[in-house]
Amino acid sequence: MQLIDDFNFKGKKAIVRVDFNVPLNKETGEVSDDTRLRGALPTIKKILSDGGCAILMSHMGRPKKNPDPKLSLKQVIPALEKLLGTKVAFAPDCAHADEQASGIKPGEVLLLENLRFYEEEQGKPMGTFASDEEKAAAKAALKPKQKEFAKHLASYAEVYVNDAFGTAHRAHASTALIADYFSAENKMFGYLINSELKAMDKVLNSSEAPFTAIMGGAKVSDKIMVIENLLDKVQNLIIGGGMTYTFIKAKGGKIGDSLCEEDKLGVALDILKKAKAKGVNVYLPVDGVNADKFAPDAKTCLSRIDKTPLGWMGLDIGDESVKTFEDVIAKSKTIVWNGPMGVFEMDKFAAGTSAIAKAVAKATENGAFSLVGGGDSVAAINKNKLADKISFVSTGGGAMLEYMEGKVLPGIKAIRGY
Repeated sequence: MQLIDDFNFKGKKAIVRVDFNVPLNKETGEVSDDTRLRGALPTIKKILSDGGCAILMSHMGRPKKNPDPKLSLKQVIPALEKLLGTKVAFAPDCAHADEQASGIKPGEVLLLENLRFYEEEQGKPMGTFASDEEKAAAKAALKPKQKEFAKHLASYAEVYVNDAFGTAHRAHASTALIADYFSAENKMFGYLINSELKAMDKVLNSSEAPFTAIMGGAKVSDKIMVIENLLDKVQNLIIGGGMTYTFIKAKGGKIGDSLCEEDKLGVALDILKKAKAKGVNVYLPVDGVNADKFAPDAKTCLSRIDKTPLGWMGLDIGDESVKTFEDVIAKSKTIVWNGPMGVFEMDKFAAGTSAIAKAVAKATENGAFSLVGGGDSVAAINKNKLADKISFVSTGGGAMLEYMEGKVLPGIKAIRGY
């Protein structure tokens, strides 16, 4: 497999799949969080410093039409130019950028318009359909067009670099199919994906004990596979967030009006049974902060987690749970965290998640290796200004989970070959 450090881009055009799906200010259209732009800088700068040119491609959002000005990548150019310290040209149509791509010179950067303005990128029809059969037929008809789309993107350059870990779990034209049109010597991962894979492989294959996995979020169904895969590797499993209540109800507790996946009660019990058989310590919250409605101005009360009153829903973990989790985290040498402890987007129910963020940072400072991924977990790290105190902050929530489940990601396989 070709390594970016060993490749000389001098005189070559490189088409780079980046992840510029960044949040924008709704009023001004300006980039409100440039984390993903900064993540792509080392790869872009390597290409330019070698004397090559970089053609950047990305998606933004989930457009329902082509084009959609609100989801145009043109909006990221001012922020990208400021970070790169160089001008960035823009191709307003990613599928008709032949002339601009052929005219790009060493040291120059060209950004293509949103890939998802074309349904061929995802291989998913944009229209509305009268039936599932009609939609399936449209999707099947898209397959050859998707390959042609990938082939056309590939024609813009001699080298392909995938540096978008956040979409590596998708078999899209720009992440998986395009790699088929480059030889093994002319396709590679960028620095960001390399660092993501290195961090996850370290956790999965060479972790130091005690290893603690912290799994939060709303649904057990989103985390079943990763939890089961980690049960062979961890000593401690901390469970928080909305999915807590599925476990609590499965054990016979009262959860009031809290979120619960009724069809996953058996799965929750099975996870607890497997954990016990493997000698894994499972830590569930013991107390919860409850609300009388799902709103920032809700009335709140505290209760035992298994005695949540009727008419109330658990939206955060309580102080006793925080203390227990902090103690476990403090003794850990390897930590993986994915998913919030509560409804982090509401300040009233963000305390538990922020406390875990600080505990993970403190354990890292004391020598633990920490890997954090998932939107709200990363948001908690950033909100508390702790990013530089975590060993690795992943840019790919879904991709991170699937990789940790043991799945082969299409975007990774396209380069590695396995």
